[in-house]
Amino acid sequence: MGYDSLDDAAVYHLKDGRILIESVDFFTPIVDDPFLFGSIAAVNALSDIYAMGGVPLFALNITGFPSETLPLSVLADILKGAEAVADEVGIPVLGGHSIKDKEPKFGWVVTGEAGPGGVIRNSTAQPGDILVLTKPLGSGILTTAIKRGLADEILIEGVVELMRTLNRAAAKAMVKAGVSACTDITGYGLLGHLAEMCEASNVSAVLDFTQIPFMEGVFELAAKGVVPGGSKKNLAFVSPKVAFEADLAPYQQLMLADAQTSGGLLIAVSPDSAPQLLDELEKNCRYSPAVLGKLYRSAEKKIYIK
Repeated sequence: MGYDSLDDAAVYHLKDGRILIESVDFFTPIVDDPFLFGSIAAVNALSDIYAMGGVPLFALNITGFPSETLPLSVLADILKGAEAVADEVGIPVLGGHSIKDKEPKFGWVVTGEAGPGGVIRNSTAQPGDILVLTKPLGSGILTTAIKRGLADEILIEGVVELMRTLNRAAAKAMVKAGVSACTDITGYGLLGHLAEMCEASNVSAVLDFTQIPFMEGVFELAAKGVVPGGSKKNLAFVSPKVAFEADLAPYQQLMLADAQTSGGLLIAVSPDSAPQLLDELEKNCRYSPAVLGKLYRSAEKKIYIK
């Protein structure tokens, strides 16, 4: 399984029947604290493994660092932040690789293994499935506000907590309930990742904007134009595939395309299995699950927002 399926990670079948899941993710700092940056980057890198219903086995560090302009103690703190996540998950970090770079970058290469139920893909959603999201949206907008000095301590603490929250409990819940498909919401935003799921599964989605959860402060910041450039590019790319309700404001459209860091899982689940999934998520996850809408047979547009 590779690029052609638009899945979240690479999958490799071993001769003994086991299935490996492999992914890599790294980025530049989105918070000032090196320890928090390292932990957020690690949690984000694990997300692709969890999105496929997998269990992480080990990780490798990958980093670029300006050692001539920043003290190595900063890099040490980044690595300590990632190590704390590894300890929480219960996996080893088996080395890694670093280069000199003008701007700090950090992330993980993660190797995982499929659970007993096999790999959960993003290309197997079915007409009639319910769409469930496990974390609220808006981390791109809020981290942009942090960079511009427009976020207070409450907003900063809220988005940092969200980005540091593992998708492990949500993955366990969906494996237990049995779901049709899943993807995690990261750099392409809700619309981008949902469009990939719909295209790969040959379905269309209808979402209710009023049911989509956003973090505190996101509406106000987006209305003032505090939106990252990546989110604007996301919307421009995905717009031909989306039909927006006429009264949906441009900034609200951008909120739906907001580029996320360490976002939640977007799960397609049958109506029969949805109650168990929602119950498991409610009991075991930090954030309450949200039912965003439903999938239908493929139509003219991939996504309809009402």
